[in-house]
Amino acid sequence: MKNRVQPIELPDQTGSTWLVTGATNGVGQEVARAARKAGARLIITARDRGRGLAAQRELDAIRLINLDLADLESIRAAAASVDEPIDVLINCAGVVTPKREETVDGFEMMMGTNFLGPFAFTNLIAGHVKRRVVIVGSEAHQKARLDLGDLQFTNGWWPLAAYSRSKLADMLWGLELSRRLGPVDITVAHPGWAMTNLQNAFSAPVNAAITAVTSLVAQSAADGAQSVLWAAVADIPSGSYVGPDGFGALRGNPTLIGRAALASDPYLSRKLWDSAVELTATDLPS
Repeated sequence: MKNRVQPIELPDQTGSTWLVTGATNGVGQEVARAARKAGARLIITARDRGRGLAAQRELDAIRLINLDLADLESIRAAAASVDEPIDVLINCAGVVTPKREETVDGFEMMMGTNFLGPFAFTNLIAGHVKRRVVIVGSEAHQKARLDLGDLQFTNGWWPLAAYSRSKLADMLWGLELSRRLGPVDITVAHPGWAMTNLQNAFSAPVNAAITAVTSLVAQSAADGAQSVLWAAVADIPSGSYVGPDGFGALRGNPTLIGRAALASDPYLSRKLWDSAVELTATDLPS
């Protein structure tokens, strides 16, 4: 797929360290590539060590951290290995599943990998983060509802609803994190509908049909990365939500966009935070 968005010009990142999750493919890899090109020292994470090593070589990353966001033990080990200042943390890793699955710790897979895992990892390394945290969200949150009494979606599960719930959780997490993390800026970025392997979670015929339909409105992974990159470096208020400026925020140049009213609910964001702390046994350092 052709790149149609003019890449943003990142400020010189020489001397800055970026930690990017989900950098082995898709939007995360494009974000990491752009950061390295701008001079950043690059740390990446990967669940699969072989793919991680290949990405490390390609991206010229100084370090690879083994991290499985669906496993709290892996998250704790990965966080414990972070021993240097991180200027920019990009929480980009995510998953879509065609059927209900659970993480090692019994969390619904999309809620666990897309929200609870990054929540725990960020809490555990927050003392090292100096400048900005970017959370990759999605416009899928717009029609989602969150049942804190059934956060693991044990009743009425279906893929789109589960993914949308996990992204609403990310939106609320970003809202509360921006309130709690002090001088570190927090932004949430929607990459538009980017053509990545994230949408290829179903059977081959279904994947082919999804690709055929969405290719009419989707953008490339490199174009999708522009919203994430802009969220990482733009002079915008902490708590901002960034996405493409085109129809339906499906594609286009990065800009500030509006979130759902539910994603701006401070009471719900605090209650979700408390639930996540209890489930992951992690919190921000005092």
